[in-house]
Amino acid sequence: MSDYYNSHDEAPAGDAGRPDTEHGMTRRQLLRHAGWFGGAVVLTVASGEVISHIADSRGTNAGAAAAAAADIGALRFVQVSDSHIGFQGPANMDVAGSFTEAINQVNSLGFRPDFVMHSGDLTHLSTTGQFDQVRQMMTGMQTDRVFTVPGEHDSIGDAGRAYRRIFGMGTLGDGWYSFDTHGVHFIALVNTLSLEKLGHLGNDQIDFVRKDLAGLSSDTPIVVFSHIPLFAMYPQWGWSTDDALKVIALLRRFSSVTCLNGHVHQLFTKTDGNITFHSATTTAYPLPKPGRAPAPTPQVVPARQLKEALGIRSVGYRQGDRELAVKDQRLA
Repeated sequence: MSDYYNSHDEAPAGDAGRPDTEHGMTRRQLLRHAGWFGGAVVLTVASGEVISHIADSRGTNAGAAAAAAADIGALRFVQVSDSHIGFQGPANMDVAGSFTEAINQVNSLGFRPDFVMHSGDLTHLSTTGQFDQVRQMMTGMQTDRVFTVPGEHDSIGDAGRAYRRIFGMGTLGDGWYSFDTHGVHFIALVNTLSLEKLGHLGNDQIDFVRKDLAGLSSDTPIVVFSHIPLFAMYPQWGWSTDDALKVIALLRRFSSVTCLNGHVHQLFTKTDGNITFHSATTTAYPLPKPGRAPAPTPQVVPARQLKEALGIRSVGYRQGDRELAVKDQRLA
């Protein structure tokens, strides 16, 4: 296990039993991945139901988020995404600088997040130097636990092996895992390997989800992290996962499910029955809206507008509430 993580002996999800630890989460489960960098969202869960709200930088729904943050027993976490450390181009000449600003924003939320989740594309070219740089940068976040899922840019040329050496200790298969805390069950999925055009999970991972959910009560709030969306946001650009419906079918029996993804570099929300999908923004560079360009290539915007397209997401959950409070904040 790398120095970025503390070493603990509890068994990861999938092993026999789940040891009782603080808030029901084993430390290895908490420490085996590193958080999101992209948009800020605050979530609140209550009475077994996850209801999410998006707020802008002017504070819409800030009251619910603040209330969750003020509750000592509340769960508060941050999603960041698509830092693309190593990118060089006119869309953002200093992705390390904007990522540093995102980290500073996480540290200035007014509360210490229980964890941070980075939803993929930590790096741009998956080189050892880029992985080392983003790992070191994330040690500056004021949180006890950092998780990650890989993006396709973290798997270039080696099917994600370099990523897993640094960020995948204690995970299963190609890097998937789950954990529990504050009455919420979290699942982190990998859908950026075996890509043809769309994201892909594969039978082994779908079997993992089936077994992972089997013993849970249907009133357990579920939060799912992935890089590529689990819904058909824009398949023409690969913004979908070809076998996601098999996982969605397994999630239908739960009263509250929230799916958080990166990849698309912009905020988007979709509700399908009991399942709400939230796409996060980025800390690197904007991508065009679906269909408004020939391809999803980095967009150059005036320098003064760049930070308006970048941000972080904070999420708050308080047991007994009826909603998951989501707040997206711009870097501007």
